[in-house]
Amino acid sequence: MSKLHFTTKHANEATVARNWYVVDGTNQTVGRMCSKIAAVLRGKNKAYYTPHVDCGDFVIVINCEKVKLTGNKMDDKVYDTFSGYPGGRKEEIAKDLIRRRPEVLIERAVKGMLPKNRLGRKMYKKLFVYAGAEHPHASQKPADFKF
Repeated sequence: MSKLHFTTKHANEATVARNWYVVDGTNQTVGRMCSKIAAVLRGKNKAYYTPHVDCGDFVIVINCEKVKLTGNKMDDKVYDTFSGYPGGRKEEIAKDLIRRRPEVLIERAVKGMLPKNRLGRKMYKKLFVYAGAEHPHASQKPADFKF
């Protein structure tokens, strides 16, 4: 009786095919939308997903000022930054952050769902977030992302 030998195919930079997707944030719940975006940036939607290789696709998020938060998060959720200096901590609630810089809300949520290493930083660079409905990536012919 002969033994069957199966080999696992690992992805590498030469074999990865990258696609472009557009996500419309209108009336989308932030956490649910960002978890799906993070999975696409990692490449988990592909059959040849390899954890130690950047297999992910490019993602463009438009209309991010129209996203919604569930419950009382719009008034209760606090985003803080720290400059490193004494007294350098700044706090801002989600409602004010969406009004001032709506891109940051999506960027921070997705970044927190990616690996915390150089591979995660490489994946994060494939995310493009825009407040309005226009984006400058039309020449890449992005496809609509289906949730």
